[in-house]
This record gives sequence, C-alpha cells and structure tokens, in this order.
Amino acid sequence: MVPFKNWELPKFDLLKDNLYSASFFLMKLMPARYIIETSLKSGELREGMTIIETTSGTFGLALAMICAEMKIPLKLVSDPAITPEFKRRIELLGAEIYIISVDNPEKYGGYQPLRLKKIKEFLEQGNYFWPNQYDNLNNQRSYFKLAEYISDSFSKIDYIVGPVGSGGSMNGLAIYLKNYFPCLKFVGVDTPNSILFGQRNGKRELRGLGNSILPANHNIDNFDLVTWVPPQQAYYYTRELYREHGLFMGPTSGAAYSFGQWLAQENKNCKVLCIFPDEGYRYFDTVYNDEWIMNNKYNIIDSRDLVPKEVYESMENIGSWTYKYLTKEDKNESNYFKK
Repeated sequence: MVPFKNWELPKFDLLKDNLYSASFFLMKLMPARYIIETSLKSGELREGMTIIETTSGTFGLALAMICAEMKIPLKLVSDPAITPEFKRRIELLGAEIYIISVDNPEKYGGYQPLRLKKIKEFLEQGNYFWPNQYDNLNNQRSYFKLAEYISDSFSKIDYIVGPVGSGGSMNGLAIYLKNYFPCLKFVGVDTPNSILFGQRNGKRELRGLGNSILPANHNIDNFDLVTWVPPQQAYYYTRELYREHGLFMGPTSGAAYSFGQWLAQENKNCKVLCIFPDEGYRYFDTVYNDEWIMNNKYNIIDSRDLVPKEVYESMENIGSWTYKYLTKEDKNESNYFKK
C-alpha cells in the first residue's frame, strides 16, 4: 500500500448524537498521489512524460500539488466553469490549463465528452500519461487506505453518505468496508440530470458530483440508496454546516450533510458517517455570498424543501430533492447500459 501523508487523511467530528463526519482539506489528493506513484512504479509513467487529465475541479488541484512536489509537468483540459481564481491557483503550481470553448455544449452532452475528446487528441500528439480518473481502477483502490483508517476508528457504522462523481471514493470504500461491517449501507449523493443512478443526462448546476458518463469506477451494485440533491439544498446545508459546526466546506459536502443529517434524525439508533471532500475557500464568492445566492434564486424559503421525498422511479420528481432505495431492477438496468 502506497503511504499517505497525515494531512491527506480526514478529521473525524461528532456532529450530533449519531452523526459523524470525515472532513478533508482535499480528498482528491489520495487518488492523485496513489495513481502517480503506482504508475511510476509500473513504468506507465516515465521520466520526460507530461501528465494530462480532464477536470474542472479538485482532482486538477490535487494533481497540480502532487506534480509540483514531484517535479512532473502537468496539462489539464477544463471548461469555462473553472473560475479565474481557481485557475490561477492551479497555474501557480506550474500546471498548464487548456479551456474547451463551444457555443452549445449541451448539444454534445455537456463539456465532459468534449473534454475527453480533446484529451484523446492530445494523447495522439505527444508524450503524455493520462491518469484517467473515471476509468482507472487505481482511483477506487487509493481509498482502501481511507477505508482502513475508518475501520480502525469506528467499531460500528450503519450508513456512509458521500458524493459520487468519478465513483472512486464511495466505490473504493464500499469494496473494502463491507467486509468489516456486513450490515453497512452506502448512500450515493448525486444531483438532478446526472446519469449515475438512472436519471437523464442534462445540465447540472451543482458542480463536483454527478456525471454525464458512466465511469468504470462507478458500480451501482455497491449502493443501497441514492439521493438527488438540487443546488439550493446543497448550498443551504453547506452554510448550515459552517454555522452549526464550524466546518467550512464545499457544496458537495453540503449535499452529503443534507441527507446525512436527515437520515440520522430518522434512524436515531443508527450511526451515520458523512464524507466531506474539500474545504470551502473556492466557493467564498458564490456559495458563501448572499448576493450571489439571491441573484441566482437559490434561497430556500419553504420549510417543506428541507425534507427529501422518497421516489420509486429515478425520473420521478426530477429536479426536486428526492431519494430512492435501490432495487435489483435498478442495478440490473444500470449494469446493462454500462456494457
């Protein structure tokens, strides 16, 4: 097992009687370091090669940090969703960023397929190594270390609630931890218009979770429930997490907290652990900005919006805050489309 630095592992907090959090400075440092170090060891990544990856988020920052530390050139393919401040933060670490720009990205299924197409064009032209966070199974394997850390820290867990994007973290944890806690249930936190758990592909306002492709790292068989969290709920609970617990996290953490706190309240005899992937400094001018919240009409004013609704079909009440217990039929259908 490739070792990790202490600051790459999470801090555990007791939020309520039966609700815990595992909060990270930057969770994607785990797969970034693991993939690079194992690829160097196997010879896939060799001296003189440039690492290339598609990202508009924290995996890009994690790669930039590790590559700066290890003196490896890095090129990232991103899209206009990346903010100037975040772009500059990555570039200060020495990475080059290529921005995809088209008039109507939804015509092509969003930016994700376009970024992957550009990656393949670059691969044909140069001496690159592609970590391929979506399909490289070392992504999920990198989280076995975190799973071991969790199993050493808790004698009992009933639910783990965490965001799903590439699929690496939650699937890696499930593969490992279900051997230690046989009754443990995994809750995937998704967002409307993501295809990961059966909704149609569409525009997603909440970044950092969800997907318009089915990554090899994602296996619906590892999950027991899914919740689709719209942006207004995620942003509200991101700020609640800071107000109530002093945890200044990003909106994917708020999305996980939204369902985790409700689940813990509904199941008072169960122990719930929420995964909070990154800190909130990237979102200071958006999620933590009252003017931005108001201008984008993300304020929650109806208390009924603070309770998720159970649905029985993935497409039911699409766009609302919903959750679903996953059935064998859901899993069979998802696995069929993944073939």
